[in-house]
Amino acid sequence: MNLKIDFKKVMELLKGTDLLLLGLTLALSIFGTIMVSSATFDAETGALFSRDSKVMILAAILGVTASMVISAIDYDIILKLWPVVAAGSVFLMLMLFPFGVSPDARSDAFSWFRIGSLYFQPSEIVKIGFIITFAFHLSKVKNNISDIKHVFLLCMHAAIPILLVILTGDMGSALIFMCMFIGMMFAAGLNWLYFPAGALIVLVASPVIWFKIFDDIQRNRILALFRPEEYTNEIYQQNQALAAIKEGGLFGMGLFNGKYTQTPNAIPEAENDMIFSAVCEETGFIGALILISLFILLAVKIVSVGKRSKNFAALMMCYGVMFMIIAQAAINIGMCTRLLPVIGITLPFISAGGTSVLCLYLAI
Repeated sequence: MNLKIDFKKVMELLKGTDLLLLGLTLALSIFGTIMVSSATFDAETGALFSRDSKVMILAAILGVTASMVISAIDYDIILKLWPVVAAGSVFLMLMLFPFGVSPDARSDAFSWFRIGSLYFQPSEIVKIGFIITFAFHLSKVKNNISDIKHVFLLCMHAAIPILLVILTGDMGSALIFMCMFIGMMFAAGLNWLYFPAGALIVLVASPVIWFKIFDDIQRNRILALFRPEEYTNEIYQQNQALAAIKEGGLFGMGLFNGKYTQTPNAIPEAENDMIFSAVCEETGFIGALILISLFILLAVKIVSVGKRSKNFAALMMCYGVMFMIIAQAAINIGMCTRLLPVIGITLPFISAGGTSVLCLYLAI
């Protein structure tokens, strides 16, 4: 078997790679792997890298490799495959109904496939599918996007993945899809009057959403923000996360030294949904500020890449990826700081989860 590598082609690919974009994502991955290693550290074994952190390293390596391959493909080809992408996305979500499972930490949703000892969440890759198909749709109607007919069809386009995700019990991912939908519509130049009109429709429909769509767990998590003394079980995770954040102060307690982070189960899902509390406790306000700055720089960089393109669909894809990352980061931080209810949103590149990390690199 001839395994000879064409180094000339490899160098050409590397030369065309946006090193700042790659550097920002790798910096976030390294930051995340370190924090997950700390949050899952087992003092008894003394192993520096836990299974979760090893999965993140593997996902990042596979993700960077896959992103290099994808980058070598003209995005026009990817856009032209939108029917295949759309069908594949719907198929993945429909397969959850007979085969979806619930991990121990998320018994309220069946949003994962189990493959051996690993869990795969298809909504992560469906987010990318939505960005591709919705960007293509927007490019086809960009000159008449504010016509009521096109607005209705665009809303129906977004409603398909949102409803499928809601039906699997994953309200967190549904919220991210909605953020991407609203953000891409705004970026595409939709008449601003549609946005307050949409907010009014949501307000009118709120009783139906509250009583018919939200389940008891979701309603209690929202009520816990306003009446924490009555919903002690629902608010416990966030109270512990907030206590850890306060403990960190300006410079933090140091890696592997957090009072809450290093106590098993002191913060439920400390390596996942509540990873920001570990960041704040062990690296302090300075560490949290550096992390947030990396997200802001990444968002600016993604949009700047899109604006250099003469292709409207490419610009919309970049906006879609940016809104996906920023929405997840903002909601996760809001959960950890008790500003928003817990809805199972991970912090991009930072929270444990191979599927999330791999799909983020595919998006990049």
